[in-house]
Amino acid sequence: MNLLTDPLLSANPLGPLTLPGLLAASARGEARGFPRLRAHQRAAWHMLRTQLAALALRGAGLSEPPEDETAWAELLRALAPEGLGDDPWRLVVPDRSRPAFLQPPDPGGLRWSPVPAPDALDLLITARNHDLKAAVAARAAPEDWLYALVSLQTSEGYGGAGNYGIARMNGGSSSRPFLGFAPATPGGAPDPSAWWRRDLAVLLRSGNAETVLTRGGPALLWCLPWPEGRAIPAQDIDPWAVEICRRVRLVERDGRILAERAGSKAPRVEAKAFAGVLDDPWAPIKVDEAAPKALTLSEGRFDYRRIVALMLSGAWRRPIAAELSEGETAGDMVLVAEALSRGNSKTDGLKSRTVPVPRAVHGFFATAPDRISTAAQAQMEEIGHADAALREAVALSAAGGSREKVGKAHRLRAAPMRA
Repeated sequence: MNLLTDPLLSANPLGPLTLPGLLAASARGEARGFPRLRAHQRAAWHMLRTQLAALALRGAGLSEPPEDETAWAELLRALAPEGLGDDPWRLVVPDRSRPAFLQPPDPGGLRWSPVPAPDALDLLITARNHDLKAAVAARAAPEDWLYALVSLQTSEGYGGAGNYGIARMNGGSSSRPFLGFAPATPGGAPDPSAWWRRDLAVLLRSGNAETVLTRGGPALLWCLPWPEGRAIPAQDIDPWAVEICRRVRLVERDGRILAERAGSKAPRVEAKAFAGVLDDPWAPIKVDEAAPKALTLSEGRFDYRRIVALMLSGAWRRPIAAELSEGETAGDMVLVAEALSRGNSKTDGLKSRTVPVPRAVHGFFATAPDRISTAAQAQMEEIGHADAALREAVALSAAGGSREKVGKAHRLRAAPMRA
């Protein structure tokens, strides 16, 4: 189960592909969807593919993604430390002292517990067994385990003693936010190939930008030894590094893949002091307070007020993926805002919104964002007037037409209509 040589990834309309084959197809604009990818895994899968490609091209001194599968295989192989062969790209490596894909080496002496299915490994917390049932993907394909690994290792938060979260979030009960422009299909959805090519170009253009991290530092963190109680200082890693946050190993038994996991006495990356401000290309940063911090969605959602605040208020620094340059020549785009709403040892659902951004207004984002901000503020003011009028009208009706009787309970009756 080698991602570099075995066609383990399903891509519409091409069928099974290797990871290098998928990157080559994306460069050609031929990969249009991932049928086995769950909704909450989309952003993590996009970010991982973009980070890997950016690291590979930078390491080879290339500015354009090749369209050849063989070229991508060599570029990816070159990312791993010498002496590991293809083990960092295999889903199952029996020698646990060596890394496997997104699985750090086992330092020995740990207590491992079994994980029967990929949805039990994934970051969604389904202990109540409502809505999404827990551990039901018993007949899973290798691809399902891959997506669960990507989701967990690059987006998970704190999950109790010994279960630390990633560095790229503001605290253990936060989530890894995503905000960025994506080229749109004729139907108005993000085009997976064009979206990947666009964000890859954005990262490569930012290659000389100032950073608190270390360009050329450790990048594939699962390849490094993880001694118990030891953490990597966040400032030592590469800005495009692919994180891991948990000790996990996939094993093969009786022809099936299973997983095992163990706790750790320290996080993989020590980043508490940074509050998620680690130059993540997709993370909005709050800048109107004494200490900058990455977006925490908590139990909120991406309603129009939040989108305007993130993009136009000045209280937030937009990530580089949510900036449009004058030189961009893509057609219609969508603004993608996405995060898993999290709390203390719970998840509260995927919050996702796509806002159409027609080509005709691209230039305003690049050269005259104040005009868009003024229009948005005026539109929100109109919405406020209409909202207040509806609230009072419903409250008056609920009070039987007697204005003197209108109270809080009557105004609450308007909530469904106002929503």
